Amino acid sequence: MKTLYTLLFSMTCFSAQAQLEIKHLTGNVYVYTTYHEYEGTPFPSNSMYLVTDDGAVLFDTPWDSGQFQPLLDSIKTKHGKDVKLCIATHFHADRTAGLEYYKSKGIKTYTSKQTFELCKQHNEKTAEYHFLKDTTFSIGSNTFETYYPGKGHAPDNIVIWFPKEKILYGGCFVKSTDGQSLGNMSDASIPEWTISIKNTISRFPSPIYVIPGHFGWENNKSLQHTLKLLLKNKK
Repeated sequence: MKTLYTLLFSMTCFSAQAQLEIKHLTGNVYVYTTYHEYEGTPFPSNSMYLVTDDGAVLFDTPWDSGQFQPLLDSIKTKHGKDVKLCIATHFHADRTAGLEYYKSKGIKTYTSKQTFELCKQHNEKTAEYHFLKDTTFSIGSNTFETYYPGKGHAPDNIVIWFPKEKILYGGCFVKSTDGQSLGNMSDASIPEWTISIKNTISRFPSPIYVIPGHFGWENNKSLQHTLKLLLKNKK
């Protein structure tokens, strides 16, 4: 009976947590978090979206397929906007799982060319379009920039910079100050990641907000925290 109760309690907790959480960041920028069962535990995955006069832009997709459509519905209900564009920041499924679903909905999906090739190589979902170098996108009156700092969490990880709002969306390249782990290291290179983080700190020295791919994002020192973790694990 105790085992059954524990199982039911765990399932209830997962069901309660496996929701779409949307929090306003600043201006027209929002952070959304979904949960995916990873190694038997509900695991949070942060992504972002931007609302513009011409529609909304997603930065990465939900990891859990059950949240692909609810995210679109929530944005439509909350803002009266359709999603027009989606950009994924590296090839792992917690960033790319929804690309083909969104493509089927008429949303323009983008990754870097490097991410596109790695998605094909690893049988992950692929975007319809790709870019070859750091690119500035303009939609409505908003602009944002992609930046490839070098290899790190993954060989293709990019970050997104919002110059007006001074937001750096780091994805899994950046680790939350809530944790002391570098996370999934299957495609990581600590020496190169260290250099890449230093490149990012140099390129964007004073962000107001830094959004990591997982866990809390209220502290804007995640770049420096990631560097400390890398230096600690380098020894």
